[in-house]
Amino acid sequence: MGMLMATGVPVSLIMESGDHLALIGSSLITIAVGSGLWYYKFRTSGTLTRREAYFSVFFTWVMMSLASTLPYVLTGSLDSWADIIFEAVSGITTTGATIMEDIESMPEGLLYWRSMTQWIGGMGIILLGLAIFPMLGMGGAELFVAENSGNLADRIHPRVKEIAKWLWIIYLGMTAALFCILWLAGMGWYDAINHAYTTLATGGFSTKNESVGHWDLPAIQYPIILFMILSGVNYSVLYMGFSGKLKRFARDEEVRWYAMMLIGLTALVFTLLMIHNYDANGLEKTFREALFQVTSILTTTGYATADYTAWTPALTMIFFIMFFSGACSGSTSGSIKLTRHILFLKNTLLEFKRIIHPRAIIPVKLNGKTVKGKTMTNIIIFLLIHIFLLVFGIIFISFFGIDFQTNFGIVGSAINNIGPALGSAGPTDNYAHFPGTVKVFLAFYMLLGRLELFTVLVIFTPYFWKRN
Repeated sequence: MGMLMATGVPVSLIMESGDHLALIGSSLITIAVGSGLWYYKFRTSGTLTRREAYFSVFFTWVMMSLASTLPYVLTGSLDSWADIIFEAVSGITTTGATIMEDIESMPEGLLYWRSMTQWIGGMGIILLGLAIFPMLGMGGAELFVAENSGNLADRIHPRVKEIAKWLWIIYLGMTAALFCILWLAGMGWYDAINHAYTTLATGGFSTKNESVGHWDLPAIQYPIILFMILSGVNYSVLYMGFSGKLKRFARDEEVRWYAMMLIGLTALVFTLLMIHNYDANGLEKTFREALFQVTSILTTTGYATADYTAWTPALTMIFFIMFFSGACSGSTSGSIKLTRHILFLKNTLLEFKRIIHPRAIIPVKLNGKTVKGKTMTNIIIFLLIHIFLLVFGIIFISFFGIDFQTNFGIVGSAINNIGPALGSAGPTDNYAHFPGTVKVFLAFYMLLGRLELFTVLVIFTPYFWKRN
């Protein structure tokens, strides 16, 4: 992470933003800490247990979040520790919520690092470590399970390091491709590389106050839409598609649901906009705004080219419901993920059939394969905990005098890693006006959501700390 931080130094020098010394200092501090831990790692031996793996993943994300704060601290660009923690965690968890009221006034080197944190967090820090440092692969399978809910290991290759390598090749390749497309379409190289990072990470940080809406050009917005969609696909399925296994790609049940939701929701939003006469700028732009906002929220990217909260109450509610969907498991998107919704819906419908036929064994299937009962139990518990945390968060935030719509929106946005919310934290607003305690609380919820609840919550259970 310290070495990636150093890539912002030439950017700062070229852009003459004056923050290169802060980036150098941050990089050296991070590398020094990392080198010390790395040296200690090579003097130990053994294999990680499941308990140790979960703690390692949680502790790694906390440490990387703290490391991410260094450029903000050394540049002195943010006012308080609450702001610094919020912005850093929002970046590393690819949430995309910001406290920056005037993004364009910030140093370019710092904004580059801000985008880089999302790119790192998009594929996952542990996966990054397994791909780049194979000598640290001891206990790799346990780390992979702790950080990723998607069943990737069964769909590409049994070796975790091999999985990591191919996923990062795809990730790097798509990032480079989008950068070239945006640059050729007329976006400057600096903005192009920042938006390539945050699009592939489904993070949503932008270098402009108006987000992607700053470039009202189909040649820029449609490629971003396309790569947001691709980033919302399970990376193991993308691997199948890129390796020529197109039939397996097309037959994937989650991908089909994902495509149907994108098409159906875009058609619904576009139709409602037309009914309410939001087509003053023409049919193409109205369709593009509908498609862009649906894709951005469904993939939890959080970019904006329009303010969906200013359309109609019905559309605002539709977008809020999308907060809790997410794209495919094993993608860089956040939220609950479509796989969980699909299996929960299937199990619910089959339960009616089991009532009629109590002696029948009726399994739930996904892609033609029977889903284990343990998996279904895990999904049901996940959804219940998600609801409980949402309610708890809303109750907690309500003590700070925040209105109900904004309260509901920011808690739902944080735990699902969306970015923009509702009320005073909508797509055209920011989080700067909230109290420091609220910002830190939301940062914790972002981390909870990014690690899909269990990895964090298990640390706080008494069972975790018992030796047997």
